[in-house]
Amino acid sequence: MTITLDRKIYGSLLEKYQPKAINSEDDYNRTLESIEELMERGEELSFEENSLLEMLSILVENYENYQFSQESASPQEVLLHLMDARKLKQSDLVEVIGSKGLVSEIVNGKRSISKSQAKALGEFFHVSPALFI
Repeated sequence: MTITLDRKIYGSLLEKYQPKAINSEDDYNRTLESIEELMERGEELSFEENSLLEMLSILVENYENYQFSQESASPQEVLLHLMDARKLKQSDLVEVIGSKGLVSEIVNGKRSISKSQAKALGEFFHVSPALFI
């Protein structure tokens, strides 16, 4: 069964959120707020809302990939930036990375990020895992 996009519903979502290419920190923060608003709805998202969420995530990923490629930040700096941008604490990453101690060591630069952790972080933040390696 193929689910089709309801153009009227999707159009009203586009009108409400007005997604566009991210060219500034303000655009970036506004897009993150939209993503968070949609994600708070959890499993209740409609097909159209899921489609919009996916597009917004791609816009954020493209912007972050571009920003980080320009800055050539270390994996730890990338992680700290993403945590700060999303107002996350170390405890928010325990389920993504592992134990509290492991998260603390990574955040404080005492341990590098493994390939499997990079993959998990990439999925969690909707960015390329290469940013963490």
